[in-house]
Order: sequence, then structure tokens, then C-alpha cells
Amino acid sequence: EMFRVARKISKEHSKLTLITFIDIIWCGFRYGAGYMDYLEFEFYLLNGKQRKTFLTRAKNNEIVRKYNNKEYNHLLNNKIEFNEMFKDYLDRDFIDVSKCTKKEFKLFCKGKKYVIAKEVDNCGGVGVSKEFVQDTNRLYEKLRKNKQYLVEEVIVQNSKVSKLYPDSVNTLRLFTFLDDNGEVQVLNTIFKIGNKGFVDNFASGGMYTFLNDNGEVICPAINKKDDRFTVHPETKEQIIGFKVPNFDKAVELVKKASLLIPEIRYVGWDVAITEKGACLVEGNEFPGVFQIKPSYMDEPEGILPKYNKYMK
Repeated sequence: EMFRVARKISKEHSKLTLITFIDIIWCGFRYGAGYMDYLEFEFYLLNGKQRKTFLTRAKNNEIVRKYNNKEYNHLLNNKIEFNEMFKDYLDRDFIDVSKCTKKEFKLFCKGKKYVIAKEVDNCGGVGVSKEFVQDTNRLYEKLRKNKQYLVEEVIVQNSKVSKLYPDSVNTLRLFTFLDDNGEVQVLNTIFKIGNKGFVDNFASGGMYTFLNDNGEVICPAINKKDDRFTVHPETKEQIIGFKVPNFDKAVELVKKASLLIPEIRYVGWDVAITEKGACLVEGNEFPGVFQIKPSYMDEPEGILPKYNKYMK
């Protein structure tokens, strides 16, 4: 994979593959940048001073180890525990199929055409399915067999967000940090958009882009293959300039949620936008690394200086 990345970069930017490969290894030692960091954050375009400003995966790991008490990780990683803890912020019903009876499950499904079923401890959109409600007894047995114990009411997203891509719930990921003064800082915001799939996760075929402080998309979206999109390939809706509705309510929501779990100070919250506001989807104690590509900026700079303002 490292050679593939080196060959890709060398071909597109007229560089010797061996020189690029050596530079990838050097950046791993010097900046803690993996080969996907090197590709995604375009290290091949940057000098040493610029490279130092980018949050690499190794540096992100250090932040997680320093500020997040792993003894509390289960409150975010276990989807049922998460829903129980943050039930006032979900705006949807849910049930634990591992504990309820068939009768209770049938009652939960009453009036619902579809439900969302999730494996309790998986991530990246794996183990998530949208289930048609018909024979509740058969569905109950199926979900228990598949260990999809968390069953939720379907989130009805905002109509403007749905128009951008209707087949998945397109979510914000807001990165929060509880600083030493007990204040919650929003350090970064990305907008995840589905593409040819049921989920919006980057690992499952989705794409992501970045927002400014007003909730407006400021650059093209990218997918796992590093393809770039200014217009959604399926719906042909404009991505750049799209303003996420109720963005201020999403920010307010994650700031309140962060205070419920002060033992995990650095969290990536996935938030869905509804007609009336916003609701939590999940929280990640290992939020991932997302930064605007240098080629989209007049003066390339990573997000690390902003992090350093609050992380002592």
C-alpha cells in the first residue's frame, strides 16, 4: 500500500517513486505521519515548517492517551450504553433486543415501516442495517442471531440535507475538547455525506468535507480513494457553499453532551440534522484525523496550532 501511494503521487506530480517513498518513511519518523497521512494531507507539497502544523495519526494517538481515560471508553463504544447515557439528546426511541421479549419488540415496532439495527460494539458503519418491519417475530430472531442488539427508530433528517443525498443520514462530526477551565471548545467540524450506500461513513464509501464557523461547506468533498467532488455524483447537488441547517443547534448540543462525560475530554460527536434541530448519533473517543488539504488553502496550515491553544 505504501508503494501504491508513492507510485500514485509520483505519477501525478512528476516525482521519482523512490524519492517519494523515502520521503514517506522520513515523515513517519519526523512527524508521526503514516503513508495515508502523507497522501491525504499532501505532505509532498509542503516544507518542514508547514508539515509541523498538521495533526498526524501518531500525534492524534498521543492526544487521546493524554486526555481520555480509557476506563470510560465503553460509555461511547458500547452503542446501547451510549444511548442510555445520552437518551435526552437522541430524539428517537430505541430498544435492546438482547433483553426485550418478542412481545416488547413487537410493541416497539408498532407503526414503524423501517427500523435501524446496529451491532453494539462495531464502528465505521459496519454491522448497521435498515430493516423492513413485517414479521416482527422473524425479525427479532434475525437480529438476535446477527447480534444486532440495538434497534432504533429511523432518524428523519432535514429536507435540505436529504436533498444533498437521501439514501443515508448525512451527519456532522464535531470535535470537542473540554479545556482546563471546564469550557467546551469545538476544534473542528466536518460534514459526512453518503454516496451509493446506506451509511455516510468514509470507510464505507462515503465522503467528507469541511465547514466554516457558520456551518457552510468551504471545499470539495473527498472519499477514501482521494477522489474530489464539488457536486454530488449521484444527486448532482452542489456541495461547495451548502449551508447546513440548524448548525448552531448542533454546536450547542455537543457542548452540553461533552459535560456529561468529563473523563473523556476529546470527543468526535456524530450529529444528525433534523427539521427542528439536531440529535446525537454516536460519540467517538478516538475521533480520527481530518484536515483541509493544503492545495485548498492559500497558505497551507494544519489544525495543530488551534489544538495547541487549548491542549497544554
